[in-house]
Amino acid sequence: MKKRKGKVKFTKYEIVLFLITGIICACYPFMSVYSKSALSEVNYEVESSREQIATQTKNNESLEMKINELASLDNLEEVAKEMGLSYTSNSIKTIE
Repeated sequence: MKKRKGKVKFTKYEIVLFLITGIICACYPFMSVYSKSALSEVNYEVESSREQIATQTKNNESLEMKINELASLDNLEEVAKEMGLSYTSNSIKTIE
């Protein structure tokens, strides 16, 4: 038997396949870094939004407390006295 020495010939399909594989292998590190960077940015935005939500929740709670304080019976009597009005519980009707 004779051994052939020479170049191995690839078909066009194999060459295209090798090129695509090479491009993917070359681009993978860059895409990996880019995707991790994008994920980090999204996580930062999520944490920022959570902080804003927590701050707004605290503000809402404090405003609700102020509303309850201003709507209290003691405050109504005080404002009525300051304006020279009288308070009688018979004239107040509660609607629910």
